Amino acid sequence: MFERPRAGNRAVLVQVDFPGEDPGERLLEFRELATSAGAEVVATLRTARRVPDPRYFIGGGKAEEVGAAVAEQGADLVLVNHAISPAQERNLERRVGCRVLDRTGLILDIFAQRARSHEGKLQVELAQLRHLSTRLVRGWTHLERQKGGIGLRGPGETQLETDRRLLADRIRHLERRLDKVQRQRAQGRRARHRAALPTVSIIGYTNAGKSTLFNRLTQAGVVARDQLFATLDTTLRRIDAGAAGPVVLADTVGFIRDLPHDLVAAFRATLEETRSAQLLLHVVDASDPERAERIHQVGRVLEEIGAAQVPQLQVFNKIDRLEDTPRLEHDASGRPSRAWVSAVTGAGIDLLLEAIEACLCRETEEGWLCLPPDAGRLRSRFFDAGGVREERYDAEGRPWLHLQMPRSDYLRLVRGREDLELVSEPPASGP
Repeated sequence: MFERPRAGNRAVLVQVDFPGEDPGERLLEFRELATSAGAEVVATLRTARRVPDPRYFIGGGKAEEVGAAVAEQGADLVLVNHAISPAQERNLERRVGCRVLDRTGLILDIFAQRARSHEGKLQVELAQLRHLSTRLVRGWTHLERQKGGIGLRGPGETQLETDRRLLADRIRHLERRLDKVQRQRAQGRRARHRAALPTVSIIGYTNAGKSTLFNRLTQAGVVARDQLFATLDTTLRRIDAGAAGPVVLADTVGFIRDLPHDLVAAFRATLEETRSAQLLLHVVDASDPERAERIHQVGRVLEEIGAAQVPQLQVFNKIDRLEDTPRLEHDASGRPSRAWVSAVTGAGIDLLLEAIEACLCRETEEGWLCLPPDAGRLRSRFFDAGGVREERYDAEGRPWLHLQMPRSDYLRLVRGREDLELVSEPPASGP
């Protein structure tokens, strides 16, 4: 047994190459994750296996090699580019004599550094505690000591049992607070639905340029850096989508391969913005040679959170790195399917806005509607929904509204008013 050090960022990276994977690309991404967490990579070790070793995951011989690298480089921790079991983590720690952190733990550490909002901090803490709850039996020797002394010995609660109980209490407390956050978000979504404001959610692999694109579209000033998971907190802004009217644009957390399930569960309130959106802007790094694999990984996460059926518009970003030209691509039905843009230079942003407008306006109602004197509240709702393009008054003083809005919103607003009918032109006698 050993007492685990509390600090230190000198790290040895370890990866097992299994058949059917691209080990070079996975290792490059893992090195970026380690750097994003603030680690100083002092050595990298790889081994090839068909199946994980049940005791050390990486095998006994490779564990001994890792221990030698730790001693030679004066490393403080070992980062394993896989999700390993608590027993494997404990056994490997004993063998190499320092902290061992798997891929899930590393991603959780990055999230803990990036969280800024109250909600984000709650979500990350919950994910960390759920992950920690399976790993209490590790290198800490004090967790196996029993309370007591002379005159106090006997059946009692061990320190380990106490820690588990306190951990479970804290998890329940965080779950209750996040349930409240989820209800508040749901209330906000209902308010936007009543106001007929569609939501467009920006999604994509981490570091694809989502926040930069969000800033370009909204002038929001969201933090955007060339690093993995630069921002975690969802930001909402209202933009004008032309004929589709005002829409709410949501910038969400980036996805990554093997996104920890604890994170998906903890961020359910944030990811709900993606699941309830009317359109997803799937941002792809056009200059990434692995972009097809990135698209596949994002699709897997969307399936996991129940958002795979939400309509998507792929946005191929960073075309300035390819010296490519901005353009729109359409599917067989004529719907925009891909937009090639550069969020940094602004090239193609006008085409992207046209594509968003076209995607949201595929089923619209347009025409002139005459409102009777008792429909003042309905008139206000049409204006609140952003569906009024022009208003005129006829010779009798009745308002005529030129409407252009989604059909579902129009039918919802005029439900029960069979006396109302859209016409193509207002009466010629109108002013």
